[in-house]
Amino acid sequence: MNARLHAIEQLHIELPDLDWITDPNRIERLSQDFSWFSPVLKRQLEGKVADSVVRPRTEDEIRRLVAACARLKLPLTIRGSGTGNYGQTTPLAGGVVLDMTGYNGVLWTRPGVARAQAGIRLNELEKATRPTGWELRCVPSTFRSATLGGLFGGGFGGVGSINHGPLAAPGNVLGIKAMTIEPEPQIVELRGAEALRMHHLWGTNGLVLEIEVGLAPCQPWLETLVTFSDFDQAIAFADELARAPGLAKREVAFFASPVPDYLSQLAEHLPKGCHAVLSLVAEPGEEAMKEMVAARGGTVSYRRTADEVARSHKTLMEFTWNHTTLHALKVDKNLTYLQTSFTPGQHVQQITELTKRYAGEVFMHAEFLRTMDGQMSCSALQLVRFTTEERLAEIIHEHREFGVRINNPHTFIVEDGKAGGDLPEEVVAMKRRFDPLGLLNPGKLRHHPVAS
Repeated sequence: MNARLHAIEQLHIELPDLDWITDPNRIERLSQDFSWFSPVLKRQLEGKVADSVVRPRTEDEIRRLVAACARLKLPLTIRGSGTGNYGQTTPLAGGVVLDMTGYNGVLWTRPGVARAQAGIRLNELEKATRPTGWELRCVPSTFRSATLGGLFGGGFGGVGSINHGPLAAPGNVLGIKAMTIEPEPQIVELRGAEALRMHHLWGTNGLVLEIEVGLAPCQPWLETLVTFSDFDQAIAFADELARAPGLAKREVAFFASPVPDYLSQLAEHLPKGCHAVLSLVAEPGEEAMKEMVAARGGTVSYRRTADEVARSHKTLMEFTWNHTTLHALKVDKNLTYLQTSFTPGQHVQQITELTKRYAGEVFMHAEFLRTMDGQMSCSALQLVRFTTEERLAEIIHEHREFGVRINNPHTFIVEDGKAGGDLPEEVVAMKRRFDPLGLLNPGKLRHHPVAS
């Protein structure tokens, strides 16, 4: 501990021109993310704080910082805006938190593709691409604050995944520029599948500087809520809308009762006890969508055109994916959540069965998306009424026994959060190549524990 604090002092002396954050309260805040969604992580990560935080603005500042940390053997934890949920930005071994939000330029945009620095907020990047007729293919519900690097390092999918699949689907990420963590840092361009060996690793096997992503043509998205009194009709409508090939859409989310009751900001549009489907459908498809609503006995309770959304700066996108969990936790702090992937073609049946099996304990919230091979399915972020850690572990085990995939959001170990439990050898090799000293948040990878 004393040696590490001495190294921190040396770092500040060597690099006095960097933007160092020294206020203890800010350091504590910047050592956290939304891992408090999990009562397990909240307990396990309590008291884990960086020794210092720095916000570099240029590649040269990043290079000088990395070189000095490597020489001094100081742990580095990479941070975007801290909108992740697994303690990605919590340093397990102290050291330096590298806040990338000051490194946030748009490098270029072209038809169908854009490249930007990792610290840019996704909303700012899309502001740069929209005037040319293009939008991001995949954005999380936290798009206003989440960074491009944070999405790449910690994200899976989001709004737009109903068309383009998860972020890892071929063509969504075209390339990255990364830096090695060593006394003489190397800059490397990685393309295609090789670039994805750093994806969803929570910043543990490389420092990403720039990301090149595919874009989608802009559409005027109509935002709607459709409510139902009948569960079966609601999930059937959501599935039909998601699969309808002639309707352009950006988002379809299904909320089984009582999930809509927790969305208090939308309460006037969500009758107590209803089931609801939230969607973003291209405006020319409204008539066809309304016919589908009528056929299933639904009611359109909320409708905003693209122009109305733009003028109000309020969007239903911020009630989807894990924003749903955030809104629910504001109402009931005894809730937590799961992350579940269903079997394409069996997803409606699985959702229906699990909803019945866990009535009163696990509440269904499902997001429709394309799988890696293009099939329509769902990922769920169910709300869970938390009682004990043991019961939560039982629920996860029971879901897996039922045949659905759980990515465990209640562990800070990267491998244990992934359904397979291990990392491919090529990903481990990337760790050895880009972090040979094991300084990137030691303890996050099971095979790279915190040094004693």
